[in-house]
Amino acid sequence: MIMPVLQAQETDVVVRVRSKDAKFIGSSIGGAKILIKNAETGELLASGMTTGSTGDTQLIMQEPHSRNQRLTDKQTAGFLATLDLEEPVFVSVEAIAPYNKKQARVVSSTQLWLLPGKDISGEGLVLEVPGFVVDILSPQTHERTGSESTIDIKANVVMMCGCPVTPGGIWDANQYEVTAVLKRDGKQVQELQLEAGEKPSTFSAETTLEPGLYELLVYAYDPVHGNTGLDRTNFIVN
Repeated sequence: MIMPVLQAQETDVVVRVRSKDAKFIGSSIGGAKILIKNAETGELLASGMTTGSTGDTQLIMQEPHSRNQRLTDKQTAGFLATLDLEEPVFVSVEAIAPYNKKQARVVSSTQLWLLPGKDISGEGLVLEVPGFVVDILSPQTHERTGSESTIDIKANVVMMCGCPVTPGGIWDANQYEVTAVLKRDGKQVQELQLEAGEKPSTFSAETTLEPGLYELLVYAYDPVHGNTGLDRTNFIVN
């Protein structure tokens, strides 16, 4: 008996990555890295970056949604993989995002069956990543300052998609706790609340310190949605 020859069929898989309580991770923040692997063998079937826009703010964040309503369009960030499948394959899909911000990267993953010729398109497969991107702007790494000087502590805080945080905005700075923790010789010496300034996403505070080698940790926390983010640096007070 002659067995039929299996023919590979092209199968499209669209993968998108959404920031928790925000929009999609795309080109404006460097994208999310997507890895699609055979879950049984570990073979890498496809990889790439999500590209495109963060999406329609009003549609995603402000309007009520109904079942089966699309929140994306052709411009919304995503990664398209076209696989040649001869038979169903059980895959792991992993997103590392936002890829260019190492201190903020998180991994989100899921598993599913891919079937030959059965596309996962349109909205696609959507993975969610929680968190904030926190960048310490001041003091700079290994900066030296005198003990008589006022030390400006400043940080930039955005959603994982890069969306801005502003007082009274869609992502309301007044809802978030942004805190600086200062350590000397491994022991905490100060904790300061950073306040939002006029420039979007910028939080700051001032302090004075005794001479020493300091580690500065700045974290952001949203008590409503549980998003967190953190950055660290070191500086010197002479």
